Amino acid sequence: MMTILAGDIGGTSARLGLFEVDDAGMRPVAKEVYRCREFAALEDIVVRFRSRHDLPVQGATVGIAGPVFQGSVVTPNLPWHVHSTPLARAIGVDKVELINDLVANAYGAAALSADDFEVLQVGQRDPEGHACILSAGTGLGQAGLFFDGNVRRPMPSEGGHADFAPQNDLEMELLRFLQGRFGHVSYERVLSGPGLVNIFDFLTHTGRGESSDSLDRELSQSSGGGAGAISKAALNGTSTRASMALDQFVTIYGAAAGNLALTFKATGGVFIGGGIAPQIMPRLRGDLFLRAFLDKGRMRPLLEAVTVQVILNDECALLGSALHAALALGGMSHSWVR
Repeated sequence: MMTILAGDIGGTSARLGLFEVDDAGMRPVAKEVYRCREFAALEDIVVRFRSRHDLPVQGATVGIAGPVFQGSVVTPNLPWHVHSTPLARAIGVDKVELINDLVANAYGAAALSADDFEVLQVGQRDPEGHACILSAGTGLGQAGLFFDGNVRRPMPSEGGHADFAPQNDLEMELLRFLQGRFGHVSYERVLSGPGLVNIFDFLTHTGRGESSDSLDRELSQSSGGGAGAISKAALNGTSTRASMALDQFVTIYGAAAGNLALTFKATGGVFIGGGIAPQIMPRLRGDLFLRAFLDKGRMRPLLEAVTVQVILNDECALLGSALHAALALGGMSHSWVR
């Protein structure tokens, strides 16, 4: 048996956990969640965690939102430059593996049960097809899962920062509005927590829909950007503007998921991850998401056969980092990565 440390570091929260690993699988020993912006560096969070849970650790993997190069990452949504060497010292291991958080999500999807998913489209999942994952949260993450003839191996991507591609007059108007605000407009500018706020701001600026006194009050008092308040007002039916914003968000989510499915020819399935999707399931179950997902002209038949599932387990990336560490140390078989 071995003990490993796993991390899931997003733009808002940092999850750390210790797991015991043997031939029977992984068992959590300790888990903590921290607010990233309350700390000057990731090492400070790790030191806090290790002061509370100081079991000897044989290996560690940390999934983090951002492009990882040679054990180093500059986080796009946090003022951090994370490097594996000082992080390993803080953990108490010789080496820590830094991986993209969507790669961690991809590994984690292999460790979940059927109850951890909600199926949006049954499809006809190809057991030997590639797969992909798209996750909207504080930012927008993407990853592929390449089938190598035996297992699916996650591969990183920074496609969330690719150009936003409007599909109708309203989205073109949205693009021009956001170009005035940001210059370059990536999918992350519309498909994330801040992205939902951007869409709402656009609708406010152009006089579409109605807000409400309660929503305006929540937005003025929000320290987290306001996406949660907008989603809640949309789902409760208390603001037509919030409802329009969420509908546009869901439509863009479906279109982006369809794009990614085509990019990877993901006949093995599409996973929708991140913290937003489970909170807006009533809208994702409607027809807007799948209509946009399938609206790819001559490729519609291919996408109609793709299984689309929402990941409901908010510890998916943490489990994925733990699985990655266990595989690296030889504590588990790659057959786990289905």
